Amino acid sequence: MKFILFVIDDQLEKAPANEMADIDAFNDRLEADGHWIMAAGIYDPSRATLFDNRSGAGLSQAGAFAKADEHISGFWIIQADSREKAEELAAAGSKACNRKVELRPFIG
Repeated sequence: MKFILFVIDDQLEKAPANEMADIDAFNDRLEADGHWIMAAGIYDPSRATLFDNRSGAGLSQAGAFAKADEHISGFWIIQADSREKAEELAAAGSKACNRKVELRPFIG
């Protein structure tokens, strides 16, 4: 089963070096244990552009689709044999990055 772990952040700057070291160690464990698919950090919503081309509208605007105090600052895509294992990994990821993590399964 594949899952995505969204990193939920309320800060705009990059994680400090000590947190990055913990994240790197977590990534290494994911890879060594066969759970790793990919991971990435992403910029805060000030760098976003929203596109809406429904019905050929061709609209775009700077910023995220919703205004919020928190935003997604990164993600992991993992492979796990069960939801319980994915939850265990999400909790470990939250500890590693010192942020909240939202777990969602992929469809199909």
